[in-house]
Amino acid sequence: MQWVRMSIRPQVRPSRCAAFLFAAFCLTGCSIRQTAVNQMADALAKSGDTFARDDDPELIKAAAPFSLKLMESLLADVPEHEGLLSATAGGFTQYAFAFVQQEADELEDTDLAAAQAMRLRAKHLYLRARDYGLRGLDVRHHGFGAALNQDPARAVAQATKEDVPFLYWTAAAWSAAISLAKDDPALIGDLPKTEALIDRAAALDEAWDAGTLHTFLISYEMARNGGAGDPAERSRRHFERAVTLSGGQMAAPYVSYAEAVPLQRQQPAEFRRLLEQARAIDPDAQPSTRLANLVAQRRARWLLGRMDELFLNP
Repeated sequence: MQWVRMSIRPQVRPSRCAAFLFAAFCLTGCSIRQTAVNQMADALAKSGDTFARDDDPELIKAAAPFSLKLMESLLADVPEHEGLLSATAGGFTQYAFAFVQQEADELEDTDLAAAQAMRLRAKHLYLRARDYGLRGLDVRHHGFGAALNQDPARAVAQATKEDVPFLYWTAAAWSAAISLAKDDPALIGDLPKTEALIDRAAALDEAWDAGTLHTFLISYEMARNGGAGDPAERSRRHFERAVTLSGGQMAAPYVSYAEAVPLQRQQPAEFRRLLEQARAIDPDAQPSTRLANLVAQRRARWLLGRMDELFLNP
C-alpha cells in the first residue's frame, strides 16, 4: 500500500503543481498584458499635447486617423479608461472640424456634391465623438446618459469640476453634428441636452483650457433659443472673456466672433479687423496652442478671401 501510495503521489503532485503553475502563468500573462494596455492607454490619452505643439497641420491630418483608431482598439480592452475616453472624444471632434468640415467649406464653391459628402462624414465623426463623451460621463456618473434623456438640467447637476472636459467635448461634438443635420428633426431636438452640458461646464469652470468654453459660446449664443437680451451682446461678452483668459494668444475667439456677429450684421470693416488680428498672432509664441492657432488662421485667411461673396458692400 505504501508503494502504491508512493507510486501514486509522484504522479499526482507534479500534475497538480503543473496545473497550478500553468494557471499562475496565465494569470501573470493577463496581468502583464493588462498593465501594458493601461500604460499605452495612459500614453495615448496624453498624446494630444504632442499634436497640439506641431507646426504641420497636414502631418497631423495624416497621422490622426491611425491614432484615433488605435485609441478605439484600446478602448475595447479598457472600456472605462476615463483619460482615453476623453482623448478619443476630443480627438474625433477636432479632427472632424479641422480636417473634414473646414475642407468641405473650402470645397463647396467648386464641388458642391463632394462638399456635401464631406459634411455628412463630419457629422458621423462628431456623433462618434459625442458617444465617447457620453460613455465617459456614464463611467463617472452611472446612468448619466439615460438621465440626460429624461431631464437634462437634473442630469448635469450631478457633474463636478472634474467632468468639465467630458461636458465640453460632448457638447461641442453634439452641437457640431446638429449644425450639419438640418434635415434630421430628431437630432435637432437634442439641442436642450447640448445646452445643459455646456452651461453646466461654464458654471463649474468658466476659465477651463484658457477660455475654450467662452470661445464655443461666442457662436452658440447667436443660435440659442430663449436667451435673455441681445444675442450679439451675449456673444460679445463671451468673446471678450475668451480673449482675456487666453491672454490674447488664441486666434479662435477672433475668428468665431467675426463669423458670429459682424458677418451676420454685414459689418465688413469689423469682420476684416478681427480676422487680421487672428492672423497677426504668432503661433510659436505659445507652443502648446500652435496647431490650434494654425488651424484657426487658415480659416481666417479663407474667410478674408471670400469677402466679396459674404458681404454686399465689402
